[in-house]
Amino acid sequence: MSTITNLTELTGHYAIDPRHTRIGFVARHTMATRVRGRFEDFEGSAYLDGGNPAKSGARLTIQATSIQSGNRRRDDMLRDKFLDADAHPTLAFTSTGLKQVDRSNYQLSGDLTIRGLTRPVTVNIELTDSGSGPEGDFFAGFKACLTINRNDWGVNWNTFTAFTLSPKVTLECDVIAVRQH
Repeated sequence: MSTITNLTELTGHYAIDPRHTRIGFVARHTMATRVRGRFEDFEGSAYLDGGNPAKSGARLTIQATSIQSGNRRRDDMLRDKFLDADAHPTLAFTSTGLKQVDRSNYQLSGDLTIRGLTRPVTVNIELTDSGSGPEGDFFAGFKACLTINRNDWGVNWNTFTAFTLSPKVTLECDVIAVRQH
């Protein structure tokens, strides 16, 4: 593994490697504890233009039923009551723009869709690594973080949960994307 020193070497079409990618969330419960979880079923792609990052783009689709928090009862409630996975089986992100902040940090603007509602967001992205993997495929690694107000997407169950759960949810991604031939 080696880090790229020349961003133009990143140019190409990529697919997210689900075996080496984690898409998770953190939410405060009763303002004292944090509930952590992840999504296990997702797919995504990106076009990276190292010479002109503004021409880059990405998309991500997550299966709502794949949410896991380590507690079956809570997971069922998250799927049924919060995400309404039967009516809205996917969460999706489609980029609309990319701004380079410095050598390895970017702001990725896009549309986030949850429960059928689409809102604009800006995701902080960090290029963490790139190079050739063990099978010779070129990869790029990224960290992404976004804090949202879940109420903006109607992610709530009832008055009690509105009081006991913080409206802020942090989405965290550690992504490995493999360049396609």
